[in-house]
Amino acid sequence: MIDLRSDTITRPSSAMRQAMAHAEVGDDMFGEDPTVAMLESRVADLLGKEAALFTPSGIMANQLALRAHTEPGDEVIIDGNAHIYYYESGGPAAISGVMCRCLPGLRGIFTAEQMEAVLRPVDQHYAPTKLVCLENTHNRGGGKIWPQQEVKEIARLARERGIRMHLDGARLWNAAAATGRSERELAEEFDSVAVCFSKGLGAPVGSALCGSREFIQRARRFRKMLGGGMRQAGIIAAGALHALDHHRQRLVDDHHNARLLAEGLSKLPGIDIDPDSVETNIVVVRLLSISAELCAQELHAAGLRLFPTGRDTIRAVTSMEVTTADVLRAISIFEQTMTRLHIPQK
Repeated sequence: MIDLRSDTITRPSSAMRQAMAHAEVGDDMFGEDPTVAMLESRVADLLGKEAALFTPSGIMANQLALRAHTEPGDEVIIDGNAHIYYYESGGPAAISGVMCRCLPGLRGIFTAEQMEAVLRPVDQHYAPTKLVCLENTHNRGGGKIWPQQEVKEIARLARERGIRMHLDGARLWNAAAATGRSERELAEEFDSVAVCFSKGLGAPVGSALCGSREFIQRARRFRKMLGGGMRQAGIIAAGALHALDHHRQRLVDDHHNARLLAEGLSKLPGIDIDPDSVETNIVVVRLLSISAELCAQELHAAGLRLFPTGRDTIRAVTSMEVTTADVLRAISIFEQTMTRLHIPQK
């Protein structure tokens, strides 16, 4: 079975398992786990922030950021397809009590002009806008990378209006690998950044939230409140450290395989895809003749697993679990399936 549902399917390598098995640990709730402390210091330095907080998941990191930046009744500006809004179980409303002002981004990217157009004057009738959230790379945008100049324009507007900025950087490592920019540069304009270790980097679990020392101290309290405090967490932090040291450079291989997949699928009947739109490791396939659900079922039966993201769209994600040979085989399975379903030739 070839699994292209997500880069979360990655399993720890033997070397990573060894690092985890030999990790030095302590009680992190007492601040005594040296491996967690090492990871938090390393990530904060990579992103150019004062401090970091290790969390069990990326969703927790994002939701802690919202809670720490806002108060109930505040407004958050965000793309309507952003992970924080679309895939996090109503967390902004349930945990932080905030309103999400959703902008219609293009593949998840909105402009400073769009943001400025929805900003209301400071008035008792309106929810105060306290935070703007960006996602880089953008999941539902097909792994789209935020243009750095647009980030700077939004940051300029945010500073003028006293609005803080949070980055959902679950796949920021991919953006850095694809652009050649450092994670520090990509994170520079943000007050807080969440990054994930259990996607393309291949660690089994864990994310981190980064920001100022004061911000992280506030977020640490909310992590405890939500049950995210951990004890001998150095075992999993060691996996994340190993990933940072050994797996970031190989992300370009996933990008190459994603482009190869898109190029192969673009030649098949019943599929609409522009290979040039594939910037990182996510490929969104639009189906012209059959539903995404039916297509996914047929592909699964033939040995290929993908994730339907809409009525007529399927997502494929390359990762360290997927070889170039797997990608070529996936293209073949797609072709055979389209033929079996009698999809007309192009």
